Amino acid sequence: MSRRAGSAGHSTLAFVESPVQLLNVLEWAHAHAPGAGLTLVVLSPTDPMTRGQLRRMAELAREEGHEVRWEEARGGPAAPFQTIGGLTGRLRRAERVVLGDPFSRYVQLLLTITKARDLVVVDDGTATMEFVAQLASGERLVRWHRKGGRPGPRDLLFAPVSSSARRRLTPSDRRNVEIFSSMPMDETPPGVTVHANDFAWTRFRFGPPRITKGADMVGTSLVETGVVDGDRYLEAVQNLAKAHGATRYFAHRRESTAKLHRLAAETGLEIVRPDLPLELIARRGPVGRTILSFPSTVVHTLPLALAGTEVRVAVCDIDPTWLTDNASPRAQGFLSGVTGTARDVTRLPMVSAV
Repeated sequence: MSRRAGSAGHSTLAFVESPVQLLNVLEWAHAHAPGAGLTLVVLSPTDPMTRGQLRRMAELAREEGHEVRWEEARGGPAAPFQTIGGLTGRLRRAERVVLGDPFSRYVQLLLTITKARDLVVVDDGTATMEFVAQLASGERLVRWHRKGGRPGPRDLLFAPVSSSARRRLTPSDRRNVEIFSSMPMDETPPGVTVHANDFAWTRFRFGPPRITKGADMVGTSLVETGVVDGDRYLEAVQNLAKAHGATRYFAHRRESTAKLHRLAAETGLEIVRPDLPLELIARRGPVGRTILSFPSTVVHTLPLALAGTEVRVAVCDIDPTWLTDNASPRAQGFLSGVTGTARDVTRLPMVSAV
C-alpha cells in the first residue's frame, strides 16, 4: 500500500496534534496530492492515549509514503523553543502549510513564521464548524466550550499572536486559504475554498467491516471539558445502552480513567480504548449494526466512513438539564446544531437521566 514520496510534496508541511487531525491530513493528501509525500509534523501532546493513537497513525502515514517528524513539543519548559527553532527553516521554505487545529496556540505561533502562499485547514470535527463561523464574522479564535467566558491572563498575553494567526487565515492577494472538511458550514468566509472530506482514503484502505447484531456506543469527553455533569452523563449512558442493547463503549481518548471505571462497574458495558480513530476502528470491524452517539464529530464522519454498509448511526441529543453551571452559554445551541445538521443519521429521543 506504500508509495514513493514525490519530492514536490515535501514543500508541504502539515502540523497535527491529534490522531483525527492526522487521519484527515491523509484524507486530504489522498484527494488533493496523490503520489506526493508530505512532511507531517506531530506536535505531540502529553496524554498517553492520544500519544498511542498518534504513534499508530504515524505508522500508517509512513506506509503511505509520507515523512513523519515527531516533536516532543510539550516535553518541558525548553521544548517549545527547541521545536519552533528546529522548524523555522522548513516553515519559511514551505510552499503550503496544512494544519489541523487553528485554535492551537502552538499552531498560531507557527503561522506567524510561515511565508507559505497556500494554507489548508483540515477537518478537526466540530471545531471546524466553529472556526469557519468565527473567521466569517471576524471574531477572535476561541473554542466553542470556552466561548462566553472572560479571557484569562494567558489569553490576553497571547492575543496579538492569535490576531496575527486569524489575519493569516484570511484569504488575500498573497495567500490562498482552503478548508477540507466533512462538517456542514452555514457560512463560508469570503475567498475561502472549501472541499468536502468524504473519507475516500479510509474506505479504500480498510474494510468493509464484519457487522454484528448488537449495538455499540461512542463515548464523549463533554464531562472532561466541563460541559456535562458526570452523574447525569452516567445515567444517560446506562439508560441509552439498556434501551438499545448496547454491549460495548468506545471511549473517547480524553475520557478519564476514573470515569470509565465507574461506567464499566455501573452499566456493565465493555469499555474499549481504541488504538486508532473511531472511523478506522469501525471500518475495520467488527462493529455493531447500530452505533449510538451523543452530539459529536462522529455523527458526521461515521456515515461517510461506513458508506455502503448496513451500519446505522443513531444520535441522542443532550438534555439541557445535564449541563453544568460552568457550561458556556452557547453549549446547548452548539450541541443541538451538531446533531441537527448531521446527515444519514437516526435522531433518538432524549433519554431520561433523573
